[in-house]
Amino acid sequence: MDKIKIVFFGTPEFAVESLDKLLKSGADIAAVVTMPDKVAGRGHKLIQSDVKRYALEKDLRILQPEKLKSPEFISQLREINADLFIVIAFRMLPEIVWNMPRLGTFNLHASLLPKYRGAAPINWAVINGESKTGVTTFFLKHEIDTGDIIQQREIIIEPEDNVGIVHDKLMHLGADMVVETVKAIEENKVITMPQPEGNHKPAPKIYKDTCRINWEDSAIHIHNLVRGLSPYPAAWTTMIDSKNDKPVDVKIFDTKVCNENLTYGNPGDITILKDKLLISTGDLLLEILSLQPAGKKRMDTSAFLRGYHPIKFI
Repeated sequence: MDKIKIVFFGTPEFAVESLDKLLKSGADIAAVVTMPDKVAGRGHKLIQSDVKRYALEKDLRILQPEKLKSPEFISQLREINADLFIVIAFRMLPEIVWNMPRLGTFNLHASLLPKYRGAAPINWAVINGESKTGVTTFFLKHEIDTGDIIQQREIIIEPEDNVGIVHDKLMHLGADMVVETVKAIEENKVITMPQPEGNHKPAPKIYKDTCRINWEDSAIHIHNLVRGLSPYPAAWTTMIDSKNDKPVDVKIFDTKVCNENLTYGNPGDITILKDKLLISTGDLLLEILSLQPAGKKRMDTSAFLRGYHPIKFI
């Protein structure tokens, strides 16, 4: 049986794993579509996407359209005459693109759809304290993340997993499922099912305000927020330090809920016990295990307390 011709759309590391597994499985990747290079940093260097760097190593054809509806890009895609498009962590495709290949376009989404439709499904699953999540392949249609499901796999979110750990679990699980989905399409063995109604939870884009800690929340809610944003982009707060006139923004990466029924002062108040940094919340105390003041490197609490004298987080 002839291999189907595939165009792969993706940008970050999460997509690279699937592209690598596809190539190792013998898939015919006719082209890779990824975001244009970005100018970043003080040196104004051009930054290539993870997918582009991988595609260059493998000598794959690369397309980087500024606009997905541009006549030049549409013409390039039509000339490739691919049988199937695969989309992983890319921009929303216009219908003129996703409706082009004869076998359709499928997406790998990092949630158990219909839960967590949107841009940040892994973050929100952890922020919301879910005990499981997973990956879904589905065929694209008009409304984003609503197409018919091809396959799903789930994983357990361990109580102390952060979003980086869950991301990597889903990246590997999803890559294997992408290969399985392609094989099922090649063999005409796909049986899809509509996404069930209800049970929807949004997964909107993460902004800086999303990441700010409200110390009046419960300790477990703050703990889950920290987990769901660690290591990137990271939950943050503003610190008042007795030795510094100016407030300092601080990123927080690891926390632990103190289940003893102890409270000290008002939400955001700080208690230091030996090398422990304890913060009052809306209910229990929360211990800070690692953090990063603005302009400094990430450090554990004992190192932090050698250089700072915090009295309150706001």
